[in-house]
Amino acid sequence: MIYFDNAATTFVKPRSVHYAVNRAMRNYGANPGRSGHSLALAASSVVYECRCKVAKFFGCPKEENVVFTLNGTMSLNMAIKGVAKKGSHFIISCLEHNAVARPVDTLKRRGIIEYDVAKVYNSDEETVESFKKLIKSNTKAIVCTHVSNVFGNVLPIEKIGQLARESGITFIVDAAQSAGILNIDMKKMNIDILCMPAHKGLFAPMGLGIMLCSSSLPLETLIEGGTGSASSSLVQPDFMPDRFESGTVNLPAIAGLDAGVEFINSVGIKNIFNHEQRMVRYMYDEFSKLDGIELYTPRPKLPGFAPLLSFNIAEVGSDKVAQLLDEENIAVRAGLHCAYLAHSHYGTIGTGTVRLSPSLFNTVDEAKNVVRIVKKIKKYLS
Repeated sequence: MIYFDNAATTFVKPRSVHYAVNRAMRNYGANPGRSGHSLALAASSVVYECRCKVAKFFGCPKEENVVFTLNGTMSLNMAIKGVAKKGSHFIISCLEHNAVARPVDTLKRRGIIEYDVAKVYNSDEETVESFKKLIKSNTKAIVCTHVSNVFGNVLPIEKIGQLARESGITFIVDAAQSAGILNIDMKKMNIDILCMPAHKGLFAPMGLGIMLCSSSLPLETLIEGGTGSASSSLVQPDFMPDRFESGTVNLPAIAGLDAGVEFINSVGIKNIFNHEQRMVRYMYDEFSKLDGIELYTPRPKLPGFAPLLSFNIAEVGSDKVAQLLDEENIAVRAGLHCAYLAHSHYGTIGTGTVRLSPSLFNTVDEAKNVVRIVKKIKKYLS
């Protein structure tokens, strides 16, 4: 099968990730941070080493400010609901995944916050100005994606972060589609809280998310429980990462994440990006030559677009095209991609789109095969 659904989860994973997960299950099976015996201490060491590696990779100032969660959605909920205060105002972008849009809208319906949606343009200056115009005296946070999971738009988060910093506003970034693909430096980009899943560009197994904080922000907790620390008190610890890591962390996935980050460092994040972008540009250029293929963005290139491509065959539902591609052993994602706002912005709510998202482990020959099969399907449907 040609797997072009890496924006949902990367497949295949590096062999080193497989080995690390297996090694953790075979050799470090104890509960990290819960016992004093040597096996538990070895498990804790695996978690700590990964925490340090992730902090360095994203420019997080302290390893203890790296919090492991269940997934990227949980990380975003913890950040958004932890920051929200009664009567405060949030700003999000028009390209947000439901992992941002739904928590914010839920808080609005509960009468806790109000929020506005900033429009994203092809011009960084216009995009930043769009956010700036929405700032109010009670604006508490700006929450935005780094890369649209549907159309690949790269938001100017460094400039938005500077705006937030100058305005005294907390800046929360969803890096689900950029982590492991684009360089992210929390300090340089003025990011207060960075959230992501680990199973996409970081190559870890599913079931692990990350929330990185630039400082020990006074966030409210979403979950309380056992942390292996301060057990004599019924009050949740106020120190990182224990405050936000109630319950047992996913040790095998954390070991896989450690290996995934190491793999990215060895290959080079720029090399990964360029390889993926080469395939996306090829498909975009070939599709742009065809009548009846709808493309929604300019030709993908930095700084505006990441290696991800959505398209439609005119007058044919995206689900139908995805089904026909699957019959040709090509895996893609069709529909609304859990991103109502993004599809509303591009006018594709009624149709959805077919999304192509390659990874380092795909080849240009596979991209050529995808183009060939799309042409075949288009001819069949016409």
